[in-house]
Order: sequence, then structure tokens, then C-alpha cells
Amino acid sequence: MLEKKDDLLMSEDEILKQRTDKLRRLREEEGYDPFKVEKWDRRHTLGYVKEKYDYLQPDEVAEEGISTAGRIMTIRRHGKAAFLDLADEYDTIQLCFQQNVVGEEQYTFFKKWVDTGDFLGVVGVPIRTRRGELSILVKEFKLLSKALRPLPEKWHGLKDTEIRYRHRYVDLIANPEVRETFRKRAKIINAIRSVLEKHGTIEVETPILSPIAGGANARPFITYHNALGINLYLRIATELYLKRLIVGMFGRVYEIGKNFRNEGIDTMHNPEFTAMEVYWAYADYEDIMNLTEELIVAAADAVGGRRINYQGTELILEPPFRRATMKELVKEYCGYDLDEIKSDEEARAFAKKKGLEIKGTESRFVILAELFETFVEDKLIQPTFVIGHPTEISPLAKRNPDNPDFTNRFELYIYGNEVANAFSELNDPLDQRERFLDQAKKKEEGDEEAHAFDEDYIMALEYGLPPTGGLGVGIDRLTMFLTDSKSIRDVILFPTMRPKQ
Repeated sequence: MLEKKDDLLMSEDEILKQRTDKLRRLREEEGYDPFKVEKWDRRHTLGYVKEKYDYLQPDEVAEEGISTAGRIMTIRRHGKAAFLDLADEYDTIQLCFQQNVVGEEQYTFFKKWVDTGDFLGVVGVPIRTRRGELSILVKEFKLLSKALRPLPEKWHGLKDTEIRYRHRYVDLIANPEVRETFRKRAKIINAIRSVLEKHGTIEVETPILSPIAGGANARPFITYHNALGINLYLRIATELYLKRLIVGMFGRVYEIGKNFRNEGIDTMHNPEFTAMEVYWAYADYEDIMNLTEELIVAAADAVGGRRINYQGTELILEPPFRRATMKELVKEYCGYDLDEIKSDEEARAFAKKKGLEIKGTESRFVILAELFETFVEDKLIQPTFVIGHPTEISPLAKRNPDNPDFTNRFELYIYGNEVANAFSELNDPLDQRERFLDQAKKKEEGDEEAHAFDEDYIMALEYGLPPTGGLGVGIDRLTMFLTDSKSIRDVILFPTMRPKQ
């Protein structure tokens, strides 16, 4: 793809050295420095040119001129003529350079100093070649920026994931479909914002650094604040601060932002990820379930529709989504009937027979959750609301009044993965204190992901939290499904990577 065959035999470092020397000579011999160019009057995008002049017939030339710009992807030379592929953010078009059109001096400059990867400003006229390809016949041009490193040899199909994730800018140059993925991500977030704002929900910002890592069961990142002389934690969730705002008389609030969890990296997990959390006063988890469907549908509609193909499987995002209790699903998939299990010992014996590693202290409700995670989650392919989570594993959710061993909570699963988590919020400060104490006990017993005790949050509840429904949505995972992306790294511009050795 480089303009000289010899370049194909050169290493990237050798090409970097050669092009750096070329830049030096360009400055010395021509007195021209492309890095001093500040702007170019790009009046027309390549998309505009392709749409407006699609009517041109072979050998037909448009009457009006255009001014555009972009990156040179390929150069093909034929004596006193050359053909380039010029790309901008969205499109690619062919440029035709002819010595008798641009003049011998400019053609010589182009031939001597311009390489693939360079940015070029162009003035010319649209034409359709004899072979039928819509092109731009160049009349004037300006070298706007010099690429010292070469484009990937196969710029139209860079597949090495290590290069793609570590040097995302190269990935974005080489793979236009990756740029489209992140445009879709932006549309998904905008669609979510539009729905929430339509419902009178105000967007807010809460602290990323906090003296307590609360709002979820997860291991936090710890840092040290020199001036205060204390440890601070990168937030693992925005929940507790957002509910403080409901206490403070905001009726509906939401936040879209980064959370950080000191956990492993795989296709569904990145230590830094984006979540949306929303809280509505005077709503319950049923209201939030309806809102969740509305948000998912709006996001899907924004990027192509409610029937999507994810990794070869058709997913139908058409409400109403299936709703099933955790008890029902665990009984269906592994035969564990909680209503028939009379003791914790019996539950642990069942789990051992199923091959689960048991500490020997788990309750039958914790066993239910572990069986669900092991035997059920990956079976939930179509959108499914899982409701009826045990109170013991839901320290911030309101108890079900008919069965206080369970909470009014749901998780939304798509393609075997949790996409959203929501519940009627626990607003009883006395109950919340007891649950925090239970979590503190588990932390003392070695559970590093147990919820921290937050005394200030208890104080906030003591001032009064109205009945409230809350929701958290994993933006990255939702984007994965809506863009047919196999890994979470495919939808995070700069995913966490191990330092290059």
C-alpha cells in the first residue's frame, strides 16, 4: 500500500527514519513546513460530493468546483498521472492527478513529497471516469500534514487485536467500521438522554473520588490524597450519591459516567466502564422495568432497529420482555426448588452435588443466587427480567412486603449477560443499618467485595427518602449487543491494557 515497492521490504522504523528525513529536506529545499498550516477551507465533505454528483455519466465533468480535504490512503502512479484514494471521517473517493491540469511544478511537488497517510487539501471538479468511478479531478492542492509513520500494510483490514486496542488511532484509520461502532455508541447514549429528559429527569454529576466505595459489591481502586492525608476510592457506582439527591428534594436524577472496579479483564469486563444510573422519586421497580424497556427500545431504534443479529443469534428487543423469578429459573434449569429446601445444610448439600465450591456457611438463599449465576445466566439469550432476588444479596433494595426474604429487584439479561440492575430502593434507615452491619461482618470474614458501611448515607436516610425506584445500565454491554461487538474492548475507545514490555 506504500507508494514504492521497495517500501514493502522496509521496517516501520526504517520508513519512519526515511520520512523524517524527507520532512527535513522538504523544509530545507522547498521552504515548506506542512505542520505550520493552520486551516483549510473544507467546504464540501466527500459524502456531499458523492451524493450530489452521483448523476454524472462516464467521461462527464461537473461544471462547478469543490473544496475538500482528507487523508491519503493509497497512491497509484502512472507516469504523468496518478490516482489516490482520499478518505475523510465517513467516506472515500478517488482523486485524479494529471500533470497537464495541476501544472508541472505542482505535479513534481506532489510526486516528490506526498506519501500515503498524509493529509491533503484539494480544489477540483467532480468527474466520472471512463470506467464509471466518481472521482475528483484535482486542480489545486495543499499538503496539510505529514504522516511520518506508514499506514498498516493492509489498512483496509487491520485485524491484530493487540495493535487495534493498544493503538486505537491506527485501528480507527484502518477500519472505518470501527469508527461507525463509536458513532453508534454516541447515538445510543443520546437516545437514553432523550428518553430521560422527556420524563423530566435532570442530569447531574457526583464525585468520582470518595472516602467510601459504596453502591455495589466490588473491589475498589484505592489512592492517597496527600493534602488530606487519607485514602480515597475511585467510585464503583454512583448510587448512594444519587439517592442523597432524592433526599435533597430532587425528584428525578440520572448520571452517565465512568465507574472503576479492581477486577479481572475479559470479554465482558473492563476495570473502567461506563454506566447510567437513574432514580425516580415515588416510583417502584415496576415503573423502572417499564422505563428500562423504553430505554432499550429507544437505543435500538437509534442504531438500526429492534431485531438485531448478535454473533449469529437473532435478538428481539421488542417489549414486553420476558419476566421470571430467580426461584422459577433455578428450578427450571437445575432442579433446585427453594420451596422444598428446608435448611441451609440441605441447600449446601445440593450445591456440592452440582459441583459448586462451598465454604460451608452459605444460606439457602445465597445458594439460590450461586446456582442462578452458574446454571441459568448463560441460558437467558432473549431479553429477560429476572425478579425476586434474595434480600441477603441485595443490601440496598426494598424487601418484598409479602415475602421479606426477597426484594423488589430485577436484573435484565441479554445473551446471557447482565445489562441492567434495578430495584425499589430501601428507604428504611433502621433496616439499612442492619444490612450494612451484615455486609461489614462479611467483609471482616474476608469478602473483599462486601458493601462498605456508610454512616453518612444512613444519616441521609434518617432525613427521609421517599419511595424511590432506581436503575443502573451498563452502557458498554448494551453497545456491544447493538453493534454486534464480540468484546467490551471493541466498544471502549481506549480499553485498559497491560503495559507494553
